[in-house]
Amino acid sequence: MRKNGSLLKFVRTRIELKPLLVACANGSSELLTNVASSVVSMLYNVQLMKFYGENGVSAYGVIMYVQLIFLALAIGYTMGSAPIVGYNYGAKNSAELKNIFVKSLIILSAGGVVLSGLAQALAIPLAKLFVGYDNDLYELTVHAFRLFSFAFIFSGFTIYSSGFFTALNNGVVSAILSLTRSLAFQTVFVFLLPVLFGVDGIWWAMFATEAGATVVAVIFFCVYRKKYNYF
Repeated sequence: MRKNGSLLKFVRTRIELKPLLVACANGSSELLTNVASSVVSMLYNVQLMKFYGENGVSAYGVIMYVQLIFLALAIGYTMGSAPIVGYNYGAKNSAELKNIFVKSLIILSAGGVVLSGLAQALAIPLAKLFVGYDNDLYELTVHAFRLFSFAFIFSGFTIYSSGFFTALNNGVVSAILSLTRSLAFQTVFVFLLPVLFGVDGIWWAMFATEAGATVVAVIFFCVYRKKYNYF
């Protein structure tokens, strides 16, 4: 604070709005994901009350809690690797960017299969932990979670795809991927699949959503591969 010869000193500064707006736009996909999840939850509840009544809503609530535990691994990996992706892209280190991208897809794809299998194996103890007091609700929760858990096969890939484009400072693509996964596909499938496949279609809606979002992500990865040179 006193007059000195150091390179570090207090100086006057000004508010720079452009970098703040760019950062907000780039992170918009995460905002949209959280907003969309609330809307989709309400839509699920409407359908579940229609087909299952209160037990359906209760089972869905349990699945949502447990789902967060499984998805936390993919979310944590995506957030942890994002600075590495952004750094190597900014440094134009294409070789390392390719290395991270390929290894991440392998890890998350294999992890998705493992998580889905683990969810199948843990369906009974987890359901018993939450709703073991009611046999009908317990059986519904086990059945629903086993169908729902197939979505974990693709979840890691779809979560990573949105986070990857955020790390590349492409908020538009990230937001599109996030919205198709968290809002558009779920809204369509939660109403369409019960009509086509009966009540179990509600629990398959998330699997169909993740599968559809995976296709969209692959398309964007192919379209932007020359621009970002990640494979």
